[in-house]
Amino acid sequence: MINKCKVTIAGAGLGGLAAAACLLLDGHEVEIYEQAPQLGEVGAGIQVSANAMHVIRYLGLGDEIARQAVRPEAYTFCMADTGEVVQSFELSEAHEKAHGAPYYHVHRADLHEILAAKVESLRPGCIKLNHRLSGYDEDADGVTAVFANGARVKSDVLVGADGLKSVVRAQMKGADNPIYTGDLAWRVMVPAAPLREHFPRIQQTLWMSGGGHAVSYFVRNAELLNFVGIVEKEKASEESWTLRRPWEEFKADFAGWNPAVQALIDSVDNDACYVWALHIREPVPDWSTARVTLLGDAIHATLPYLAQGAAMAMEDGAVLMRALRQSEDIAGALALYERNRFERTARVVRESSANGKLFHHRSRQAILDAFSKRDMGAERSSWLFNYNPLLVELN
Repeated sequence: MINKCKVTIAGAGLGGLAAAACLLLDGHEVEIYEQAPQLGEVGAGIQVSANAMHVIRYLGLGDEIARQAVRPEAYTFCMADTGEVVQSFELSEAHEKAHGAPYYHVHRADLHEILAAKVESLRPGCIKLNHRLSGYDEDADGVTAVFANGARVKSDVLVGADGLKSVVRAQMKGADNPIYTGDLAWRVMVPAAPLREHFPRIQQTLWMSGGGHAVSYFVRNAELLNFVGIVEKEKASEESWTLRRPWEEFKADFAGWNPAVQALIDSVDNDACYVWALHIREPVPDWSTARVTLLGDAIHATLPYLAQGAAMAMEDGAVLMRALRQSEDIAGALALYERNRFERTARVVRESSANGKLFHHRSRQAILDAFSKRDMGAERSSWLFNYNPLLVELN
């Protein structure tokens, strides 16, 4: 077993914070370096299924999340124009009974705040802001993170949790060229109360239309309604969560959709319509050296069509903790961690991409035919939701 390590984590997003909390609980000395001047997350919803909730409960945060989250009754797939239900599977009690933890819809900022507070409670002051990583130097004695402000921090392990544009990944793997998928995501969040007539059930709804789809669900004790709508666009914009576009363009992209979707769009603050150009990176192995590794979007960024990006990052942190716990040296631990995460995260990336094609079938009949051959709830339960990163055997 490795003696307790000094660990530097680049990036204070959900994955970096979850990893830090896991490692701190296991006795490691951890510091997180974040390039932003203050902590915060975008105003978006996030789905937290049982596989991620196992990590949150391990951190002692299950009750705190439950107080702010929404527990959906079901996941329903329907036609975007008529609202006709194509398929549905139960969540709520059924999900927890099957997988040992609940399924929640959470405001991303709420989850981020809860994780950050947990990290600070375990080691006050360990989150350092205004530190933009520029690279790292690695040798047999350790690894030194080098920052744009001139700071140099030496530790036993460097974890690149620095997101889609990861500096750690670029140095380790070389510059990559993410490919634009042709899909653009509109992202909005609106007060729920005026829309309850159109959205009477506490459920997740996936709306499908030729060349597009959307997801809607409640967050923050059902006070807010989150909507992410995907449309096919030839021109790619910058890969960012925070680009604004005109409301009129948003409205036009969903012309002809169900009255419930129209009511939601009509309720949106015209200055709060965000777009996100979706890019894909093929899964790649070999994301660790003797002292440096990657987690989350830095190495296996995924399209949002399976709602598992943040869950994979949280799983990563738990498995990394366990790999350090059961290995004889750091290099072996990082290899064990990667070996046990590559196939699963690669499958999530590929299944997410495949879902995009499924949801965008060009005709009603094609969608009905495709869903007649698949049980979406059973499929996800069989390999995705039933994974517990704290109990799965590492080899």
